[in-house]
Amino acid sequence: MADWIKSDGDGVILLLHIQPGAKKTEVAGLYGNALKIRLAAPPVEGKANDALHAFLAKKLGAGRKAVELVSGETSRTKRVRILGVAAKDVRAALGMG
Repeated sequence: MADWIKSDGDGVILLLHIQPGAKKTEVAGLYGNALKIRLAAPPVEGKANDALHAFLAKKLGAGRKAVELVSGETSRTKRVRILGVAAKDVRAALGMG
């Protein structure tokens, strides 16, 4: 299994590298052992974190409450838990599988 995704009980934990302030929100591929995601939102007042939550929930077909920021609130490196999804489905939905 890829380093950026780990099964966690009834969901997965993703290791992400975030690039806020990008031209558009998209998955940009791998960045070391993390999945890089570009966000169009700026890194101020939690806007990038909100955009990340919305982007992941939409791409994975999960509710916003299923997406939880585990660590990295003010960092570009973040760990995110997503409940109710399988690792293979996440890889496919994000174009990494």
